[in-house]
Amino acid sequence: MLASTLIPSAGRLPLWLTAVALGGIAWNAFGALQFAGSITATPESLVADGLTAEQAAIMTGYPVWMTIAFFVGVGGGLIGSVFLLAWPAAARPVLAVSLVAYALLWIGDAVHGVFAAMGTPQVVILTLVVAIAAALFAVAGLRSGSPT
Repeated sequence: MLASTLIPSAGRLPLWLTAVALGGIAWNAFGALQFAGSITATPESLVADGLTAEQAAIMTGYPVWMTIAFFVGVGGGLIGSVFLLAWPAAARPVLAVSLVAYALLWIGDAVHGVFAAMGTPQVVILTLVVAIAAALFAVAGLRSGSPT
């Protein structure tokens, strides 16, 4: 019963869980800014920011489903992190959708040449995004009392 030792039965959250949820909110708020930048970017603005013309073309040529996956991942992560604080029973399914969306985005980056064009930093960043989404999902399991 690890969950029962980590999560008090009273309504008050332990400090570590509050920190995780607030970190999830901050992380996904930053992700929302990245998403906004990605949908407003043009090849010219990306080249001006230092990308090559090929990289800019790939970054602005995502299939629609990848843009939707990014939106669902970041939106679900943000909402799920808020739910982790206030409505724990609702957090886990929302964070599950976020995790699946980010996993699909990772696959899309691999299949559509984003990793090849952008290199190791893009692989590392998106892998970290998926890992954080998985960690938030796991913590939501502790918070809701569900097994992870």
